[in-house]
Amino acid sequence: MSKKISITINGFPVELAPGKTILEAAEEQGITIPTLCHHKDLCVAGNCRVCVVEVVGQNRLSAACATPCEEGMEILTNSLKVRNSRKQIIELLLAEHNADCTKCYRNGNCELQTLASEYKIMTQDFLELVPLKQYSIDAYSPSIMKDDSKCIRCQRCVRTCAGLQGVNALTVAHKGDKMKITTFFEKAMRDVVCTNCGQCVNHCPTGALVEKNYIEEVWEAIANPNKHVVVQTAPAVRVGLGEELGLKPGKSVTGKMVAALKRLGFDSVLDTDFTADLTIIEEGTELLTRLKKALVDKDETVKLPMATSCSPGWIKYIEHMFPEHLQNLSTCKSPQQMFGALVKTYYANARNIKPEDIVSVSIMPCTAKKYEAFRPEMHDSGYRDVDYVLTTRELAILIKQAGLDFNKLEPAKYDRLMGESSGAAVIFGATGGVMEAALRTAYEIVTGREVPFENLNITPVRGIDGIREATIKIENPVKEWAFLDGVELKCAIAHGLINAKAVMEAVRTGTADYHFIEFMACPGGCLGGGGQPIPTNPEIRQKRAEAIYAEDEGLPLRKSHDNPEIKKLYKDFLKEPLGEVSHHLLHTKYTRRERY
Repeated sequence: MSKKISITINGFPVELAPGKTILEAAEEQGITIPTLCHHKDLCVAGNCRVCVVEVVGQNRLSAACATPCEEGMEILTNSLKVRNSRKQIIELLLAEHNADCTKCYRNGNCELQTLASEYKIMTQDFLELVPLKQYSIDAYSPSIMKDDSKCIRCQRCVRTCAGLQGVNALTVAHKGDKMKITTFFEKAMRDVVCTNCGQCVNHCPTGALVEKNYIEEVWEAIANPNKHVVVQTAPAVRVGLGEELGLKPGKSVTGKMVAALKRLGFDSVLDTDFTADLTIIEEGTELLTRLKKALVDKDETVKLPMATSCSPGWIKYIEHMFPEHLQNLSTCKSPQQMFGALVKTYYANARNIKPEDIVSVSIMPCTAKKYEAFRPEMHDSGYRDVDYVLTTRELAILIKQAGLDFNKLEPAKYDRLMGESSGAAVIFGATGGVMEAALRTAYEIVTGREVPFENLNITPVRGIDGIREATIKIENPVKEWAFLDGVELKCAIAHGLINAKAVMEAVRTGTADYHFIEFMACPGGCLGGGGQPIPTNPEIRQKRAEAIYAEDEGLPLRKSHDNPEIKKLYKDFLKEPLGEVSHHLLHTKYTRRERY
């Protein structure tokens, strides 16, 4: 064990392990040092200087986030020199910032606004530069809006896009007072290699990057007596929504969320988890079919490993970066889009409602889902399958606008017909969840037995490592799948696009011998999506994951193929997995795109 070092913080002695920064040491002592460019997900930058502290004996103030503690250091976090410097830094940032806070989407959840309030910036001593600069707003993307007038150039978004996601859609251009955050050749975000994942939005401290919101459109649909408005909710929303409404991270609010949606006036409140179960049936059957063609029929046209296709950020990433491997993707649409297609066919028929009179709304933890709903491939019902996508944050806004006291709501249940789901569907919200749900079903189909893990918890696929591997050996299968006897099914899980890139490079070079790979664009999977509550960091993602797994274990149904409503759907409408109706409504192909 490394010997501890001794320092003082504001005159009080502190012992700590070597290698910690001043920021980390202060945090351990319950002392908050303000930051703007710093984020636990990202590499250290030290460029905003809001976190400056005084180290006795040094002439200049030090950035707490970038300065390691040293033996004997005397640190002052609240001296007059420190406070005055921080205040001037905040004032300088405000001089270049469009501080029309009451009209800003991030009003009330803006880190710069919070600091201005805490340091009581009541006057502006510096020249107001906003009217002198030709700021622009990029609102062309269906997912993300970029407002340069609110950018403080902390570069969190740049480090997120490069270091966390490996996409590099955003970059720094020019120098000095002309420095700005922009895109390749300053194109609109819709025209560059942007995956719409929204991690830049989730990490932005101000309103410079926000989701494109469709709140008013949804209110108008609800108010229209001629429209039947159906809403679906993704699994990760239920473990994130509470944070936007005053609850601590890690609280599942499924029942209260359903009650709130009914109070808001939606005609039918249904669950995306229903089509998550459906995805497992279709995707699992597709995987087993590919294995049979490859291993028995020796069909060299079959592409393995098969990759999941329910993360739209990942889909756009592979379209740009690895288009030669598009055939490795499962042909299954995402649960959101399967749901949308069924709402305007199966649901419309069952409820005797004209499809054109249905407005399909989804509540998602993801900004890329907004882009996905716009895709031309997503009109197989004959209409636009999903009309509007709201993030978890947008749903919270609806609840607040309606004046609902969320904590006083009595839990309610989803409506029937596309409202029943299993625990396997719930864990779709966490990295490794799709893989675990698929294995619970596929293994039982092949062997007639449950997966050989205690309480169905396939722990090898769980965790927070960016890339994980798991192998399940198939023994004594049923007669139909006898050719798989002794086969070790090799699986991989990657979350965060920089990890997806590493796995796909292995696939490209032929060094990956997997059969099945789960990809999620966002760190932590959907529970860490770009539409989830801000802030999101490793500790919060872990608490959300724990809530998801707890909800899974508490449900009576834990396997997708046991869902009675899924069985009824096949009996009454789809007939069989990968059948003609399924092929038309639930499956698709994707598009090769340029890398630049």
